[in-house]
Amino acid sequence: MRLFGALIATAAGTAIAVALIALYGAAEIGTAIRGAGWGILALVAYHLVQIVFSALALQALLPQQRFATISRLRWIREAVNALLPVAQIGGEVVGARLLRTQGVTLAAAGATVAVDLILEMMSQVAFTLLGLAILLRTAPQLDATRWIAEGTIIAAGIVLSLWLAKRLGIVQLLERILVSLSDRVGWAALGEVRGLHAAVGALYRQPVRLSLGFMHHLISWLLGGFEVMLALYLLGVPVDLGDALVIESLGQATRAMGFFVPGAMGVQEAGNILVCGLVGIGPQAAIELSLLRRIREVALGIPGLLAWHILERRLILRRGRAAAPPRQWELVP
Repeated sequence: MRLFGALIATAAGTAIAVALIALYGAAEIGTAIRGAGWGILALVAYHLVQIVFSALALQALLPQQRFATISRLRWIREAVNALLPVAQIGGEVVGARLLRTQGVTLAAAGATVAVDLILEMMSQVAFTLLGLAILLRTAPQLDATRWIAEGTIIAAGIVLSLWLAKRLGIVQLLERILVSLSDRVGWAALGEVRGLHAAVGALYRQPVRLSLGFMHHLISWLLGGFEVMLALYLLGVPVDLGDALVIESLGQATRAMGFFVPGAMGVQEAGNILVCGLVGIGPQAAIELSLLRRIREVALGIPGLLAWHILERRLILRRGRAAAPPRQWELVP
């Protein structure tokens, strides 16, 4: 049922995106995308820098893991969220599972991914406030800034609630429910979540690690502003850094509001039109920007999904060899 709902949301979002492309000139948009040429490869390569900083944020919480392993997990996590028909937190579930295969307990893996996600959301709120401050300074007369400010305050409240969840005992309650369910149905793997509350608490008591994680996530968001500058330059619509930060920060906030739509299909395109309009960029260029980023998502996402498939395949083969009975050799006289 959940998959059916995700497919419906994806279909609806895709229909909205296609309608917007048709409305604002499919032929002209296609010409502009083709005009970007080999510059698209530079856009794809540049995003790898953002993945590196996001991986550094995760490694700050789990320093015993090799950076190559963490980077691969972050890459796969983005690929799942961007390309599969799951809500935009499906990649976090996959990330926790892959950490489990690296010898990390399920409780520690779940706690690490959860806290990393909260830090990412908190840094996004800070980034959104930065973009809003730039917008209010450069165009305080815009009526749209009011609802953007209100939306940002709501988002900040949601993040604060998530941060306080541990303090209020919600994580502990979730752990008890899962362990109790494991005992009733006999699902031993689910019982490994025992210790989730303690693992989250241990991370909360590491201010240096939390600060490093927050800082690296914020740097990754800021680098997104330069990605916007590069993409719009390829489209022949150069912007300064201030406008690029407004587009990226408020555009990502809009995308986050549509987290229930796989890949934010339609949400990203509509949000780009709205946010780009605030800095004087027309709908056609806004859609072109969105499509360039979609191309980048596919270019990095498909290899990421293949890497995930290979890792899962190796895990299955490893388990099969471990479960296979030893071969009996007969001595031939």
